Amino acid sequence: MHEFLVAAVSFVVLVGVMVVVHEFGHFAVAKLCGVRVEAFSVGFGPRLFGVKHGDTDYKVCLLPLGGYVKMTGENPVEEQPVDDPGAFTSHPRWQRMLIGLAGPVSNFILAFVLMIFYFGWINEVPSVEVKTTSVEWVIPGSAAAQAGIQPGDVIRHFDTADQPSWEKVYERVKLNAGQAIPVTVDRDGSTASLTLRVPASAKSDDFDLSDAGILPQYLPSPIGVEEVSPGTPAAQAGLRAGDAIQSVDGHPFHTVSSLLAYMQAGQGKPLSLVVVRNGIALAPIVAHPAKLDTAWKLGFATVPVPFRTDPLPLTAAFTKSTTFCKDNSFLIVEVLQRLFTHKVSVSQLSGPVGIARMAGEAAEMKGWFPKFGLAGEISLNLGILNLLPFPILDGGLILLLLIESTIRRDISINVKERIYQAAFVVLLAFFAFVIFNDVTKLPIFTHLKP
Repeated sequence: MHEFLVAAVSFVVLVGVMVVVHEFGHFAVAKLCGVRVEAFSVGFGPRLFGVKHGDTDYKVCLLPLGGYVKMTGENPVEEQPVDDPGAFTSHPRWQRMLIGLAGPVSNFILAFVLMIFYFGWINEVPSVEVKTTSVEWVIPGSAAAQAGIQPGDVIRHFDTADQPSWEKVYERVKLNAGQAIPVTVDRDGSTASLTLRVPASAKSDDFDLSDAGILPQYLPSPIGVEEVSPGTPAAQAGLRAGDAIQSVDGHPFHTVSSLLAYMQAGQGKPLSLVVVRNGIALAPIVAHPAKLDTAWKLGFATVPVPFRTDPLPLTAAFTKSTTFCKDNSFLIVEVLQRLFTHKVSVSQLSGPVGIARMAGEAAEMKGWFPKFGLAGEISLNLGILNLLPFPILDGGLILLLLIESTIRRDISINVKERIYQAAFVVLLAFFAFVIFNDVTKLPIFTHLKP
């Protein structure tokens, strides 16, 4: 229930802000062009309160799911006003295109400003981190192991990305579910060219790099022990709070995720741990993992990864924000391209339920980047998707206006009405499919799958 409430509130706030900003873009340019705006609403449904100033009713409505702007004469299927200089249709086509373009542009600006604020005033970074894309562990028998990737490899090229970060590696994996991609690694001073067959499960929302057998190295330090639960294998082996696990069976693991993956692969075999206590390396101790909550575990809590804020100068924040927006925009365009070329399944798309899950998870995560990053990505998504040349969307409006400008006459109202009706049915069917797809991805349903 707690997760549902967090996800619902996060979704309402996140999407509400995105849509209101989008509609404000339409509103501001419409006002500048002299178009009569009858209503600017935050929310939908019955009016709760507001104020009317001039021709515009500024109001807050009952359902807090975004908002809308109502301009006189904007709906082509409604009866058009005659000789009304304030009507949307009475203005030049270039002004109407600007009004249509203003919504998506507002979303781009919002994403850019959000990320400038994050990088310029927050910018959380690990206190100590590994700068290279180094592989800490490879799960035996996994796709990565079959490709020949080994612990200690440094990834230099992954699919189309040179010198990729782990975020870029994950992005390329998600885009290539079920496909073979080239990988180049540095290994002991030499270069190895490999081919990774990405698992088909990469299209799942819950997919992680460990599902391909890759455990990244993020930290240089050993695994710190913060707390040991009484009666667990860790306690029986003699681990104490404050210890640091330097190696496991000779493997220098740095994160607990690598240790957990190693234990699952070993199916409970005893582990030889080299532990550092008060700066002194102890003689190896043997721990016998126990199956707890369907997974092999030792029963200790790790020291959280230390983060610090490192705000960037404004120019650097500007550059980082530009890179963030550019990379994510290109990613969205590539996803759309792969959808149309059948290289990415429509089932990988997320709708309202999926966005709510992501928003809830981001709200629960420590730090500010998950919140700002998700908000920026969704704002960019909203802007780009609204630019698609599909009727009902802003891009569809712009396309029809461009056609009218080319033929130098208005398209018949009856033709527009048929176009909008057909588009509405297609959009409604697509929306229903995406929601159904979202619901089937919920844990309650995924747990029922064999």
